[in-house]
Amino acid sequence: MHTPIDELVEISQFYGKKKEFVIAGGGNTSWKSDSQLYIKASGVALSDITESGFCVMDRSRLEAISGMHFSEDPVLREEEVKNALLNCRINPESGLRPSVETSLHNLFGYRFVVHTHPTVVNALMCSREAEQVTVRLFGDKALFIPYTDPGFILFSFVREKIAAYRASKGLDPQVVFIQNHGIFVAADSVDEIRGIYAGIISGIKSCFAELPDLSPDEAPEMMTEILPAVRMILSDDRLKLARFFSNPMIRSITADPGSFASVSVPFTPDQVVYCLSEYLYVGQTGSTDAITREIRQKATEYLERNGVMPKVIFIRNLGVIVADDSAGALDYLHDLVLDFCQISVLSRNFGGSHPMTTDQIRFIENWEVENYRKNIARGSVRYGRLDNKVVVITGAAQGFGAGIAEMLYGEGASIVIADLNEEKGRAFAGRLNGLGKMNKALFVPVNVADAGSVNLMVRDSVLFFGGLDVMISNAGILKAGGLDEMTPETFGLMTRVNYTGYFHCAKYASAVMKIQNRFHPDHFMDIIQINSKSGLKGSNKNFAYAGGKFGGIGLTQSFALELMPYRIKVNSICPGNYFDGPLWSDPENGLFIQYLKAGKIPGARTVEDVKRHYEMQVPAGRGCTPADVVKAILYVTEQEYETGQAVPVTGGQEMLS
Repeated sequence: MHTPIDELVEISQFYGKKKEFVIAGGGNTSWKSDSQLYIKASGVALSDITESGFCVMDRSRLEAISGMHFSEDPVLREEEVKNALLNCRINPESGLRPSVETSLHNLFGYRFVVHTHPTVVNALMCSREAEQVTVRLFGDKALFIPYTDPGFILFSFVREKIAAYRASKGLDPQVVFIQNHGIFVAADSVDEIRGIYAGIISGIKSCFAELPDLSPDEAPEMMTEILPAVRMILSDDRLKLARFFSNPMIRSITADPGSFASVSVPFTPDQVVYCLSEYLYVGQTGSTDAITREIRQKATEYLERNGVMPKVIFIRNLGVIVADDSAGALDYLHDLVLDFCQISVLSRNFGGSHPMTTDQIRFIENWEVENYRKNIARGSVRYGRLDNKVVVITGAAQGFGAGIAEMLYGEGASIVIADLNEEKGRAFAGRLNGLGKMNKALFVPVNVADAGSVNLMVRDSVLFFGGLDVMISNAGILKAGGLDEMTPETFGLMTRVNYTGYFHCAKYASAVMKIQNRFHPDHFMDIIQINSKSGLKGSNKNFAYAGGKFGGIGLTQSFALELMPYRIKVNSICPGNYFDGPLWSDPENGLFIQYLKAGKIPGARTVEDVKRHYEMQVPAGRGCTPADVVKAILYVTEQEYETGQAVPVTGGQEMLS
């Protein structure tokens, strides 16, 4: 049997997972009994909220807030109101902070309240005819509230309007529209909430002549050069990430300065909080260099005006670039830009758009409550050792590569999982992204033996994250055999993957890194080959693998000489045997079974015999692990004075002389 809190969680997630209703953790929900109110805590996302994400409030204390006297100074007043709300918590030990709209939820006489910011609703609420059309569509079944600064002032105004409605109708309104903000829907059951929302969305949509075309455009080739440059231009004390996207609607908005003017001023508080209140428009449509020069000039002027770099850049006839401090923030910006562009277009059905005023924008910019919500939504401020670095790892869907990827993800890196195995790669990326961090993992299919495939992999990585800081060439294959067993076809395949694949990765990664160096000459980047102890010493009946790895170290030393002037360090990591990974332990094709069948270990009769033989070769008495390799990776990425090295991680099995 569902409890009311179960239903609250269910309805919260139902709307929270829909970007057309909730973006960037906005909106809030509540359920009330006669004495208590459960309300979503500030900064908690509706999409995956559980009971623990709700503040439990004392309703009698909440009701007393309306009779309190607060400062006339807006900043002091909102601080006093915040503290008053905190004092209403029944569960202060939770550390949760109640939504600033808690008192609004308490005004309704209904058990459930769901407040969202639907794109369709805000197409009406951010229009010039918002009030007239609301009355025409919904009559006295809904209450329209002109834009009012959020916080205690909005609460006081809505309280008066609800009291007047109650006096006139004998009941509370179930729908409250707030200009340039969103909608509150209240009812005694979640089914009724859904029904009311469906009716409202249907009613507003009936006024649309047509819907904007949101089908994604293919990114122009020049973006693989523009994005790394813009990322470096906008990076300050922290690396930024950047992303490009476009569709026919966005291209129409970028067509000329007049069209861009329709989105140049924010429509909603969330837009101000996450996107800032000013966006760049780049009028150049010519060469990559011309567009980049204009972005650099206008970004510098923007910084002088606002004290921060821009987050949203519209480029004429192309699309939009968004930039921020994390990949999760890029997701928010992407969704919010799509949202406010749709609002601009759809509001034409209601007399045109009605953006926020300068004073309204300034209030939101200075409002501590929204800054708190933004910072909480971004997650912990703890930065990892690879914070905001874009790291591509080939062969990362399983085994050594997956172990490396997971640990580097834990260090704050944005990870590209590049692999032939799409099923495992996508599942692994999904698992990392499910951890709820603000850095993200992206799966990109790749065949490292094919130059075109590697080029596309690098391109997709750049378009999603904005650049590339660390390329880890890890993909490899190993088929053991002596001269009698090795076929030319197998030898050629191993060479293409283990040797030529490294060349492909270095070639296409370095092209992006050189662009970044041009715009941020002090930024160091890395190309790292996961080599092997077999690259340091010949391997009996394993010459195809060892030969490719020996050659890889030759490439590393040569690449290092060529690329260091661009602050690109190139090193090989030479791990010992990862006995627990599928390369060695797979029961059908692992090296243990291969070596047993090939008779490589004299006297070995079982897989365990082979494994013991190899463990005995290691002074440390065990195989290498991904954690051992990651420590070496972090070393070569963090130091700035070493390149062209083959770093052994072999437990003492191979020692440099």
